[in-house]
Amino acid sequence: NVQWWCKQITLCAAVMASQGKSKTSFSKWKYAHYFTLVEHKDKKLLVKCKLCLSGSKVLSTAINSNSNLSKHLQKVHASTKLEANPVSVDTLEVSQAPPAKQQRLDFNQTVSQGQGQINKAIARYVVENMQPVSTVESPAFRQLVSMITCSGGTQQMGRKTFSNYLDKEYSKMESELKTTFEGLDYIATTADIWSVHNKSFLGLTKAVLACKRIKGRHTYDVIAAEINHIHSLYGLSTKVTATVTDNGSNFVKAFQMYQPESLSDDDDDEEVTFTNVADVLDTSTEEGIVLPPHLRCASHTLNLISCSDVDKWLLSNPGTKGIYRSATAKCTALWSKASRSTLASELVGDLVGKKLLVPCSTRWNSFYDAVARIVEIPMTDLSTISNRLELKCIGEREFQFLREYCAIMKPLTVALDILQGEENCYYGTLLPTIEVLMSKLLEIREGLIIATGLPDAIVQAIKTRFASVLESNDAILAAVTLPMFKLRWLRDQRKKEMVKGMLAAECHKLIPRPGPVQQAAKMPVSPTTPDSSSYNVQDFFCFEEADDTFSTVETEVMTYLRTAETGMEILKQFPTIKEISLKKNAATPSSAPVEKLFSLGSLVLSPKRNKLSDQRFERLLLMRYNHWFEG
Repeated sequence: NVQWWCKQITLCAAVMASQGKSKTSFSKWKYAHYFTLVEHKDKKLLVKCKLCLSGSKVLSTAINSNSNLSKHLQKVHASTKLEANPVSVDTLEVSQAPPAKQQRLDFNQTVSQGQGQINKAIARYVVENMQPVSTVESPAFRQLVSMITCSGGTQQMGRKTFSNYLDKEYSKMESELKTTFEGLDYIATTADIWSVHNKSFLGLTKAVLACKRIKGRHTYDVIAAEINHIHSLYGLSTKVTATVTDNGSNFVKAFQMYQPESLSDDDDDEEVTFTNVADVLDTSTEEGIVLPPHLRCASHTLNLISCSDVDKWLLSNPGTKGIYRSATAKCTALWSKASRSTLASELVGDLVGKKLLVPCSTRWNSFYDAVARIVEIPMTDLSTISNRLELKCIGEREFQFLREYCAIMKPLTVALDILQGEENCYYGTLLPTIEVLMSKLLEIREGLIIATGLPDAIVQAIKTRFASVLESNDAILAAVTLPMFKLRWLRDQRKKEMVKGMLAAECHKLIPRPGPVQQAAKMPVSPTTPDSSSYNVQDFFCFEEADDTFSTVETEVMTYLRTAETGMEILKQFPTIKEISLKKNAATPSSAPVEKLFSLGSLVLSPKRNKLSDQRFERLLLMRYNHWFEG
């Protein structure tokens, strides 16, 4: 009956509320001391292996099983002699009877919950699962909540009361974000514009700062004013080291027109630049709008190379133009037939055991994945599928071209995945990724038959589109101050020496040198004016003390570069280099975080929920993205 099920749900909720006190299978495992617990997500644990040199790979395991971690130790660290944790062994030896597989629950037991816990649980359910606010007025939902035992009786919230509760919780979250930002010296943000259901929103993330409705044209001055307002709202105007956006002309112009005036000592050496007088007069009326340095999304730039530059070369080269068109046309026919016909889809699944992937027009990776799935199918099976679907068969030369295309583009897909990563993806990852990508592309040239010049064309496109990044001192310093890279990604010895000197020079900027007043204090001062008879030789030869700042900086830089450890924890031993790394690596190489925000926004602002106010939509989205329910 309903009452019995309600007691069951109440008891399970109580068990979940006290899950911090319960022990998982991992906590009792004899090899748990070889792993570091990162996060507890629902029914799984995320951990990091202490034996792995990189220390950045995150492994997952179920809360009631350690089989994944055992396999990892057997495969990756088979040569390491593992020692069981003595605490875990003693615990197992003391236990006489084997533990029960499943704890027995008494569903007749009644557990009372506080009203505050119930309200927060309801809000978490609505926010985390992207449910409409009107859920609290659903008769079935209200009946379920009424069955929960609460001291003094369970109070139901209407839509208006629940909205006020969410507003209060949002204000708390916003206040906590501001407090967190006050303790940070360097922050970077990502920004983008998203349009859905005839509405446009500007997203800005570090944690999610805003997803604000924008009305009218998305001109550069409107974008600049909104970004500046959001930064000021959170007190970040002087802390943001950079903002990452895509290559849209409106974003590019906004950051060009509202950059702070750079004060340089070498004014005579600066190049002469020409500015439109009308633009200067227009922007001069906008008082107080100053934007941080601008970084273009590396993932978007690689997408442009993969789509625009590669297509242009393949269609302009006589050796690949015809075969590229015919091969992609036959692939498109297969994708279209398999996606529109259930019989065709079942035929492919029965014959190959896999379904064909259909490319998405907005993501180049999807086109590569779709072609790679076709290349995995043997030529005989492909011919059988084409004949039974009454389509033109892919020839051997066309199949060879598709294989070469996938082999060439594979490093690009790996680079995109690295740059779009959400964890441990710092701005310093960009240059090593580009350098390794170019070297891998050039290595592929030897085994090619048809697309022989494509790797060189991609490398040239990378050098052109990433020209400013390849010569950027900030990008170089960001890479060298990441322990996992240091100077390993550089092959030219002269370039290594140059970067080493660059790092030392940057360290000198952070270490204050004694000024004239401090130097004068070190000079011996005589209380009376000495005469020639009392003036000795030591008083005559008075020199400044040797500055040991240079030797200290050089020692720190050399020791850091020679250490074999690659974990970020090593930076604690090098405070000056750590300070540089925090500043230069505050940004991410791509605007993937704000794109993730918009993907969540599509779930909230679905056609059925399009009646949400702009403010309510923004607040629900920010609470969901910032994991408000986790505190």
